[in-house]
Amino acid sequence: MSKMTLSYVGDLRCEATHYSGAKIITDAPIDNHGKGESFSPTDLMCTSLATCMITIMGIEAQKLNVPFEGITADIKKIMVIQPRKIGRVELRIQMPENLKSHPHRILIEQAGLQCPVALSIHPDVVVDVDFIYP
Repeated sequence: MSKMTLSYVGDLRCEATHYSGAKIITDAPIDNHGKGESFSPTDLMCTSLATCMITIMGIEAQKLNVPFEGITADIKKIMVIQPRKIGRVELRIQMPENLKSHPHRILIEQAGLQCPVALSIHPDVVVDVDFIYP
């Protein structure tokens, strides 16, 4: 179990503190009355999806003794208006060349698609994931 705390610091900003002491500042986005000077809560949700997927893929790669370095992701969040919510998340995960024809490639990709954040996202949110190999 993790424990975090949160403080509203004013001006549509919050500061979240992890039990380790790490801090995250959120800011309302420009299109929703904020300054857009930091991650919005919905930005964090999309970023959480990407980091969770890649972390779980890394765990699977470790179990399979497969090198798994240099992965990057581009994250695109698409909001809808009524009600205001995330409608679509597009992830483009740049995979390492060593996995392109690796026999465990599919196992690693499937592990990421089954990460806890992915399994927690409402089914109305479209999640589009592309694994891109050089």
